[in-house]
Amino acid sequence: MRISPKLTVAGLLSFALAGSVLAASHAQMANEAAIKARQAHMSLYGFNMATLGGMAQGKIEYNADAAQAAASNIAALSALNQSAYWPQGSDSESSFDTAALPAIWENFSDVAAKGKALNEAAVAMEAVAGNGLEALQGAIRPLGGACGACHKTYRKPDS
Repeated sequence: MRISPKLTVAGLLSFALAGSVLAASHAQMANEAAIKARQAHMSLYGFNMATLGGMAQGKIEYNADAAQAAASNIAALSALNQSAYWPQGSDSESSFDTAALPAIWENFSDVAAKGKALNEAAVAMEAVAGNGLEALQGAIRPLGGACGACHKTYRKPDS
């Protein structure tokens, strides 16, 4: 049985198209997983910052153990390698499920510098959080500022 050249070409094109669709689908699924991972990471930052911020503002009674735990959590989170959370194409223009602006990928060295500043502020907070309310209050502004520096530049504002 002889297979016609047209049928062979059509079959090859079908396989190539299917492969492209599968590759695109896999990339989209990987980006969605990365978005979910970074959102979970940011939620953990927020949860722990709420404890520290609440204490600093007097909305939550100061508790040295709880403050130290929250500060240690933030320091640990900021030290994690987060590079897999930020694949190209996982920005707010490519997905409805993220507030990450495309500018992140255009200025990644600045994003990395802001991440380093966050880690430094988190380590400074960790060093003093359990040493009393005044110590915590002195370290909360730099920590919050480090979080906000990235959000103001690289996160789509809340609607």
